[in-house]
Amino acid sequence: MGTCTVAILTKNEEKHILAALDSARPCADQLLVVDSGSTDHTVSLAREAGAEIAFREWDEDFAAQRNFALSQAKGDWVLYLDADERLTPALVEKINAIKKGNQDHQYSFKRINIAFGHEFHHGAFSPDRVKRLFPREKVCWVGKVHERPECPLPVTELGESLHHYTYDSFAQWWNKAGHYTSLWAEEARERGKKATARTAAGHALLGMVKAYVLEGGFLEGSMGFIAALQHGIYTAMKYMKLAELCSRK
Repeated sequence: MGTCTVAILTKNEEKHILAALDSARPCADQLLVVDSGSTDHTVSLAREAGAEIAFREWDEDFAAQRNFALSQAKGDWVLYLDADERLTPALVEKINAIKKGNQDHQYSFKRINIAFGHEFHHGAFSPDRVKRLFPREKVCWVGKVHERPECPLPVTELGESLHHYTYDSFAQWWNKAGHYTSLWAEEARERGKKATARTAAGHALLGMVKAYVLEGGFLEGSMGFIAALQHGIYTAMKYMKLAELCSRK
């Protein structure tokens, strides 16, 4: 039977880390926490819970952080889990079964997003699919902000899901939105992408319509409308920040 490292990236995640570790423990041969400078009790809680701790200074590069975790992993398989995510018992059972087989596939999971105390099944926070389980020697990560795995193996989509407790409050969403949109704009500018206020408005409007109408956000009631509005604001922020960077050239 193969072994599995569960790798979790952290910075000030004391509110989430124990639940994440507990959800992964039944399928983990190595619980690995890569911390980037927590000032709360994240590290001590993780260590007391039996996790191995590694440190890497945060440099605004998510892919580099995941690749560092890969370098510290000892398992035949590596499973990436965010601190605000939880493996369901059904998914744990499936992962344990996969560990017994050949390393000829990578695996994606269905991720159910829970934001502001609401479990979303439609709209801006509708369930998505994430690739997270790989043979350790067959994967690397690219992309500073929206990092993505590069793995030559075929993808098997599992029906089992993980839960993502994405935002506890609107204040938290606003703070993260400001940070992530700045990172996105800088990366987009490096790729040669351009924007203006007009294109920012267009992208924002289309994003809202897509989230609320095409993706069924209206089925979530008032929370679906709020989520679509947030998506529009987030999109506008991305492209307006890019437009500002372009105007400085």
